[in-house]
Amino acid sequence: MSVIAEIIDTLENKVEKLILKIKRLDQNTQELKIELTKSATIIQTQANEIEALKSQYETLKIANSLLGSDDNKRETKLKINSLIREIDYCIAQLSD
Repeated sequence: MSVIAEIIDTLENKVEKLILKIKRLDQNTQELKIELTKSATIIQTQANEIEALKSQYETLKIANSLLGSDDNKRETKLKINSLIREIDYCIAQLSD
């Protein structure tokens, strides 16, 4: 009977260790999920900042061209032409 009791004690110890290990793994998983969420938020914020900076860069290129820089004159002319077409379209819509 003592052999069976020893086996049961050993099994109980192993089960307790496994339960503790599962709890630690669950806690680790929760921590990693939180970290992943934070990282995803940071990435989204940075992506939004990049888009805003790209827009500012394009605006600065156009403004620089309007001030006399020869670097981006073609792009500025295309943008102005595009704006003129949009204005003409709006005028045509209003006159109908």
